Order: sequence, then C-alpha cells, then structure tokens
Amino acid sequence: MKWQGRRQSRNVEDRRGAAAAGGAGILLMLLRLIIGRFGIRGLLIVGVIGVGLYMAGVNPVALLQGGPASTQSAEPIDDATSQFVRVILAETEDVWSQLFEASGADYPEPTLVMFSGSVNSACGYASAAVGPFYCPADRKLYLDASFFEEMRQRFNVPGDFPAAYVIAHEIGHHIQTVTGISDQVRSAQQRARGESEANAYQVMMELQADCYAGVWAHYADRTSGFLDDGDIEEGLAAAAAIGDDTLQRNAGRRVTPESFTHGTSEQRKRWFTQGYRNGDMDGCDTFNASQL
Repeated sequence: MKWQGRRQSRNVEDRRGAAAAGGAGILLMLLRLIIGRFGIRGLLIVGVIGVGLYMAGVNPVALLQGGPASTQSAEPIDDATSQFVRVILAETEDVWSQLFEASGADYPEPTLVMFSGSVNSACGYASAAVGPFYCPADRKLYLDASFFEEMRQRFNVPGDFPAAYVIAHEIGHHIQTVTGISDQVRSAQQRARGESEANAYQVMMELQADCYAGVWAHYADRTSGFLDDGDIEEGLAAAAAIGDDTLQRNAGRRVTPESFTHGTSEQRKRWFTQGYRNGDMDGCDTFNASQL
C-alpha cells in the first residue's frame, strides 16, 4: 500500500499511553475490600500490592484517593502503527465524504480509538480479545493495534492491506449506523423467533460491512492510486481467514451455520469483491439478496 506521506486523520484518540490507568476502578475496589476484610493485616497486604503497582507505573496513593492512577504519560504515541491508522482513516473519510456528498448528504466522520489491553466505551468495557469493534452509542471505532500482529501470526495473513480492510469494515458499521440500517437490524433481531434467526440478521449486517469495505477499496484504488498490486488478494485472504466456518474448523469445533454471526469465508470474500468491483453502495443490500 502507498500510505506513507499521505494525509493523516485528526479523528484518532490514542489511549495506549493511558493503559496503566484502565483498571483503576477495579483495583481500587479490590484494595478496599482487602482492607475491610483483613484490617491491619489487610494494610500490610495492600502495602505489598502498592509496591508492585508503583513498579508497574501506577500511583497507589492516588488510586486509593480516587485520583489519577497512572504515573505514565497518556500522550499519544506517534509510531508507525499510529501513522498508518491515521492515514487509513483519512482515506475512508475522503471516499465516504465524496459518496455522501454525491447523494446530497454530509458524512459524519467517526472517531477511532486506539487502546492497549482493554477499553471503556459507551457500549461497555471490552478487552482486546473481542477484536476491533464499532460502538454505535458513541459512534467510535475501537482498535487494539495488537490485532494486526495477530492477523499476521495467528491467521497467517501478511501485508498492510488486511489491517486497512479491518478498519474499513468497522467504518462500514458506522455507515450502517448513520443511515439507519443498524437500528432496523436491531429491531428485526428483537422480533426474531430464536437465536438462529437473530444471528442470520447479524450475518447480513456483517457481510454488508464487508461490501462497504470493498466499495471504499474501489474508490481508494481508482481515484488516489492508494493500492499496490496484490493488495486486494491480501484483503480476500484476510476475509477468508476470519470467516465463521474457518474459525470454528481451526478451533477443532464442528461447523454450525446456525451459530454464525459474520458469515462464511466464501461469503465474506464474495461481498467484499462485490463492493470492490462495482463501487456501488446499493449493490451491498445483503438483506434482500437472493444469495449470501
């Protein structure tokens, strides 16, 4: 990908420097429980814990007083990962702003939050284990950048474009939110006759987000010369690697389509390709498609 030297988005919150403060509330509760339960002995236990916390960069005195817990800087980290994420987000802003403008609407740019380990969002507390996600309640994308390395090592998907595909997919959920599709899907899920039907609606929404990621790639490639040869193949490999059937099979589990929430590897590849080839949002209507 030709991403170096391009415009970087300002809509990024880098919370990685504040990682040590992320669990302050939980630690405070545990320390107070220890003191309340063991009295003087509890104070000794807390003292030992306090030394460990300080060594880890957390101010135990401030923690007990309810103040800022971190002794580390919460300044944004200007590394290659941050620069890459900012460029990709800027590219999505450029494409979707133009597409919305063409339809007579303004594109409300979302914020992307980079974090380490865990994060609090308007949708609740989440750890890095959940992977990248979009929270419609605050219209922010949440991304633990270690997921990029996980894609390379665990899923054996090399290259830069898979990381861009992941961001573009979450932007797809933002598009669904601002256009009202997400609300319609949630309403349909509430009326669903069981978990299997509710999951089917979720699969349609995820595949549409894949298609929207393809629409972005279509314009990023054709209007700004952003992609290199082989990037789309890398994106298709990433889509295949995180299909529900592939994930279940690789985990040694029986493939159960009724439990799918994101779609099969083949479906994810097909809908990304649909968006990339046509560059048409209307062509991403997975909810009325004759075949997923």
